[in-house]
Amino acid sequence: MLTTALAILLPAVPGAAGLAGLLVRPGARRAAAALGITATAVALAAATVLLATTRRVAAGTTLADLVGVTVRVGVSVDPVASSVAVAVGVVALLVQVYSVAYLRGDDRYGPYAAQVSLFTAAMLDVVVAGDLVQLLVGWEVMGICSYLLIGHDRSLATAPAAAVKAFLVTRVGDVGFWIGVILLGTGAGSFRIDDVITAAATGELSHARVTAAVLLLLAGVAGKSAQFPLHSWLPDAMAGPTPISALIHAATMVAAGIYVVTRLYPLFVTSRPALVVLGLMAAVTMLLGALAATAADDIKRVLAWSTVSQLAYMAGALAVGSDRAAIFHLLTHAAFKALLFLAAGSVIHAVGSNLMSRMGGLRRGMPVTFVTMTIGLAALAGVPPFAGFWSKDSILSAAQQATNGLGAAPALVGWLVLVCGLATVAITAWYVTRLWLRTFFGARRGPAGHEPARSMWIPLVLLSIPATLLGLIELVPSRTPRADFGWFAYTPRKYAEYLPSGVPGSHLLPIGRQDLDPVTMTIGLVLVALGVVAAILAWRRDTAADPARVLGRAAPLLRAGFRFDDAQRALVVRPVRALATTVWLGDARVVDGAVRGVGSGALRLGRRLARLHTGLPRSLAAVLAGAVLLALVAVLVGGVR
Repeated sequence: MLTTALAILLPAVPGAAGLAGLLVRPGARRAAAALGITATAVALAAATVLLATTRRVAAGTTLADLVGVTVRVGVSVDPVASSVAVAVGVVALLVQVYSVAYLRGDDRYGPYAAQVSLFTAAMLDVVVAGDLVQLLVGWEVMGICSYLLIGHDRSLATAPAAAVKAFLVTRVGDVGFWIGVILLGTGAGSFRIDDVITAAATGELSHARVTAAVLLLLAGVAGKSAQFPLHSWLPDAMAGPTPISALIHAATMVAAGIYVVTRLYPLFVTSRPALVVLGLMAAVTMLLGALAATAADDIKRVLAWSTVSQLAYMAGALAVGSDRAAIFHLLTHAAFKALLFLAAGSVIHAVGSNLMSRMGGLRRGMPVTFVTMTIGLAALAGVPPFAGFWSKDSILSAAQQATNGLGAAPALVGWLVLVCGLATVAITAWYVTRLWLRTFFGARRGPAGHEPARSMWIPLVLLSIPATLLGLIELVPSRTPRADFGWFAYTPRKYAEYLPSGVPGSHLLPIGRQDLDPVTMTIGLVLVALGVVAAILAWRRDTAADPARVLGRAAPLLRAGFRFDDAQRALVVRPVRALATTVWLGDARVVDGAVRGVGSGALRLGRRLARLHTGLPRSLAAVLAGAVLLALVAVLVGGVR
């Protein structure tokens, strides 16, 4: 079937291009760029056709049957997967185009373009995989590619450490993720996602096993999607090239964790402990990320902390029972965050610095960048009618409806997500306005800005369209609110099959189109206005100074991300290094010492035996000669007598 072929092409084409690109000479820019751009364009076209024509396609073949556990390889695509695939394709294609000019002088552009293609293929594999083992392959390839791409710039001293940190921190979460997948697959007798969900619905997978598995999966989700306490790698990942920051933060890697939860959502909604953990994690992370962004001077670091916070909104939506709101915000966030990072890259390219203290007054010299970045910042802050307003408010409305306690999660989780979400709205508006003013207004504090090459500003214009209009999908009437975004087109009644007794399915997914709560929406708009006004007033006191000065003594703590890295080094890194040193010394001095001692002792004993062996024949000969001589003497003497 054509649809099946298109679904297979999604990860296959960029994957093949990535492998082929590794064979291209590092300096062969044109060949590498053509290969990467063409392959990504083909994948985007396939995703677009699937979104426009396909309700659902599922196909696969058995790869192995190991002791009653079936491992398959195949695809499973529905409108949600197609929508996410289109978002990944759009961002990846524009990143490939943008990188041609941004990395013009890079002598390792060939491997870079190939790794971007592999990164894209890995994310698309996660999107369309119908089997958990196949999903894990894409999951792990993303981790490897992120390590390579974050550490791409060898001239930057912080890049290697940031790459290692991203790899190791996400590996910590992946250990739990692997164990969770194994629990589900072995319990269901199959790693096929549909089979696992069905096994949970029929009771073949016990409720305790499902709860244990999804809690372990959340460890991997926290790592990939940078949620507390495994969030610290994402701001440091800004050491990578800016186009890679856009790719990681907008459509790959960090979105993978949230997306996987939506793939397995019928399992999560059966476990209240998992939803409580997810809600707590989301509430802490959204505030932590937003507060850390208020004092950062590095423009990319501000956007990185905002990504941590916005991903927490998606996790919060899942915690309160609205996977639709989570996917909706994932899509709008992909548009405006890719726009923001690429616009920030244009500013950095023009100014030669990441620091906002070296910027200012750039709106006249960079009008296209100014307008497009303003659109992205407005979407991030939740200003209507931009995309972020609709998707963020759908999450807050879902949280408000969850406060009645009739959904899958306890009412306390709904209140927690709602209160922290509203507080984060005001904080987000404050730091977004600060970034806008510090970058584009006031006196210049660095070089004069200028618009970048056409291949860099055209992606900004294209991304500003979905950042502006994508949220308006909320105004389109829908006869079946769940049919357009629900995974596998589950309706609330269908979801009820997966719920434990006593949890009413009709309240599980409370938010649909045109169901936004007017009170929550009004409060959110007031908080946005307060945040914007507070930032403007702080800036107008002294336009040359940082508005973050109003934070007082808290500013250094916020700028350092609440010194979480220091705590991590004290509680984890140093003890692990000390333990490693102890183990090494024990191995070197005790184990190796014993081995060397046995070896040297054997050699000394061998030498002594050798000397004894070589001296023994001479001694025996002397003894025999003496004995013969004495015998002769005795015979002679006896004969004489």
